Amino acid sequence: MNKYRRDFIKTIGISAAAMALPPWITSCSNKNKSPNILFIAVDDLNDWANCLGGRPGVHTPNLDRLANRGVLFTNAHCAAPACNPSRSSVFTGIRPSTSGIYFNRQHWRKSPILENAVSIPEHFRANGYRAIGGGKLFHCLSWIKKTYGRDGNDPDIWDTYFPSKTNPMPDFIWPEGTEWDEFETVTWPPRAGANTAGRPPYYFDWGPMAETEEKTSDFKVIEWASKELQKTQDKPFFHAVGIFRPHIPWFVPKKYFDLYPLDKISLPRIKEKDLEDCSPVGKGYCRRKWQEWIVKNDQWKSAVQAYLASISYADAQLGRLLDALDESPHSDNTIIVLWSDHGMHIGEKEHWEKFTLWEESTRVPLIIVAPGVTKAGSRCAQPVNLLDIYPTLVELAGHDPRPELEGQSLLPLLKNPHLETGRAVVTTYGQNNHGVRSTRWRYIRYHDGSEELYDHQTDPDEYTNLAGQEEFKNVIEELAAWLPRINRHGIQK
Repeated sequence: MNKYRRDFIKTIGISAAAMALPPWITSCSNKNKSPNILFIAVDDLNDWANCLGGRPGVHTPNLDRLANRGVLFTNAHCAAPACNPSRSSVFTGIRPSTSGIYFNRQHWRKSPILENAVSIPEHFRANGYRAIGGGKLFHCLSWIKKTYGRDGNDPDIWDTYFPSKTNPMPDFIWPEGTEWDEFETVTWPPRAGANTAGRPPYYFDWGPMAETEEKTSDFKVIEWASKELQKTQDKPFFHAVGIFRPHIPWFVPKKYFDLYPLDKISLPRIKEKDLEDCSPVGKGYCRRKWQEWIVKNDQWKSAVQAYLASISYADAQLGRLLDALDESPHSDNTIIVLWSDHGMHIGEKEHWEKFTLWEESTRVPLIIVAPGVTKAGSRCAQPVNLLDIYPTLVELAGHDPRPELEGQSLLPLLKNPHLETGRAVVTTYGQNNHGVRSTRWRYIRYHDGSEELYDHQTDPDEYTNLAGQEEFKNVIEELAAWLPRINRHGIQK
């Protein structure tokens, strides 16, 4: 058995059965005193938050504030670097390679593996919870209402949803000149960049908004969520809140752009000809034409500014939600989980957005606050996966484990963030393309058998592919043992 796997199995063997359970489980027989859960998803938020190392001058006081209340996982990774497969895996606890949900166009309930899967809200409803949600939780897009951007929500799994079970996000404020077509797709004349020749798609756009913050979509979601938190509940709640920014297009109020003067913006580090030693498959995922237009038209700093502004806008909405929880009657008995569905390239490796198996696509913020379990200000550097959220919440609530879940409960790490697990975690993009991340290494194997290996101890930017060098053969063998055994064909769209 692989050394990493053997050590981790040994570690999880001392899980909750041998450790003190959360105080609400041991001291309360009344179901109404089960822990509440505040479940916060932030879209396209990479590792630029200040608490994760950030960018120079980044303003994320509320992410930092939340991280300082519990455990920040500094080596957390998504199960898939795309919205739909990532979110589907979080909510069901099933790997993309098991379900066949690899891309945004697929509806997760059409997978034979997931058609009867018990999602997190369903699990907690079955255990006496009220499950409510608002904003983007499953996949959907603000500028496309059908086809590619269609809502992936399952209306039947919720007690209530805002704005509604079939409309997950309030209306957005769009630039002047916006038009809607018969397929409910909104388009507008691009605002960013004067030159439109060779320009990336119109939705890769940004600019400050003149409208007040109160009119923005995420503000409205947080307003609803905050009011829900003020209510007296006769049941414990699973309260899921989706924040859409910093997803593109980066239109947020001007005051957030003002936080980042262009002359103070620093660009991501890049290496000339960085892609020369990468797999042809990996290079094929890169949007190099986007990067060419950005550089040619001197828009890189402007795009970084807009992404940072959108991060700070999302952070401000998080702050409003945390304030509402702190002022509520539930503050001492609520588990908080914050996660992002995947990372985001902002020009690194000549790429924009996600959709790769490199660090910028897979690394995500993950913060868990569990009263009576976590210690304020803890940091955990062990590799973990968003698949781990579901089994962790099940164990924290004192429920029987669900054997179909493919993640691992993080309760041992919540109690002891310095515990060494010897574990590696997997991110999947498309059928039989996987990235394996351990404490030190990233190993990628693509469907054609091509490989990449990066040493994060000496090469955190993943500039030098070590795969193919004889001295690292044993490292690759150990990491390859973590690759999924199932690589299901993708389901119909």
